[in-house]
Amino acid sequence: MTDSLVIIPTFNEIENIEAIIDAVFQLKKEFDVLIVDDNSPDGTANKVIELQNKYPKQLFLEVRKEKSGLGTAYIHGFKWALARKYDYIFEMDADFSHKPSDLQRLYRACLNGADVAIGSRYKKGVNVVNWPLYRVLLSYGASFYVKLITGMRIHDPTAGFV
Repeated sequence: MTDSLVIIPTFNEIENIEAIIDAVFQLKKEFDVLIVDDNSPDGTANKVIELQNKYPKQLFLEVRKEKSGLGTAYIHGFKWALARKYDYIFEMDADFSHKPSDLQRLYRACLNGADVAIGSRYKKGVNVVNWPLYRVLLSYGASFYVKLITGMRIHDPTAGFV
């Protein structure tokens, strides 16, 4: 077991799940991965079970009975990680909207004294891939709204990559 866990919530991510897991495990820094799947009808959990043969001590799976939402998936993952005493807990999406290689930068930021490190899609303009325009506008608009009502100077309070 390493000191760091990456929580990846999933629902119908069969097309991305193997690639995102492999990308995390190819990093120089060792991370464990917890997939929190909301009973995906496309077989995402079955693919993860298959990949556990390749990564038996690094890849974990929690399958929830139904689609319960992203926030509760992260809470489930955080509780799981805390019960196992991980020092660093990361969250990221399965769709490559977050670059797995940035996990190492977030980790280093924590080692250098940051209490929280957030990876943003908007630090240098809009930087997302494979998103429809409505999703980009919704995310960017939500970030702008949160900054407006809170006065926060965070570029992307909706990052989901922490």
